[in-house]
Amino acid sequence: MSLPVVGTSAPGAVAEGAATAPTAAELLGFARQVAGDAGLVASLPLDPEGRTWLRLEGPGGSEAWLIGWPPGTGTGWHDHGGSHGAFAAAAGELTEQSLAAQLPTEGWKTLELADGVDRSRRLSDGRGRAFGPHHVHQVFNASEDRHAVSVHAYYPPLPLMRRYSRTGPLLRLEQIERAEEWA
Repeated sequence: MSLPVVGTSAPGAVAEGAATAPTAAELLGFARQVAGDAGLVASLPLDPEGRTWLRLEGPGGSEAWLIGWPPGTGTGWHDHGGSHGAFAAAAGELTEQSLAAQLPTEGWKTLELADGVDRSRRLSDGRGRAFGPHHVHQVFNASEDRHAVSVHAYYPPLPLMRRYSRTGPLLRLEQIERAEEWA
């Protein structure tokens, strides 16, 4: 089990070098293992209004986070800047809405999505999912009264995140956040 780094910091900090690049399946195994560590999960301070996080040592130079989600909070639509990753629910339940289509990463501001690309899943009790480098999704805690906690791992460490807005079938690139902005 990897130990947490002391303190908290914004998601996006770069992890130190890796000997072997972990696969998405290995990242999912790590996320599930950490999600099962009741003591570590309980150590995360929870805020009633905003997400909280704790930076973890991920496998093979990956970056990892334990994240607390107050009721009604979420990420909005985003991608992971070309990194693959995984996440697992450690407490409560999270909903993930994702697109089952690979989007171009450059040269567009607005895309019209085809019918049938939307996917939705609910994750609780250590359930998780791995994803590839072109994954676009949003994650949220739909509960009205219960916090959720999850574990996330990414490799390579996130170089950037693209943030999107969505109105019906239209997806619009709104912002590109770079890792150095999170420090």
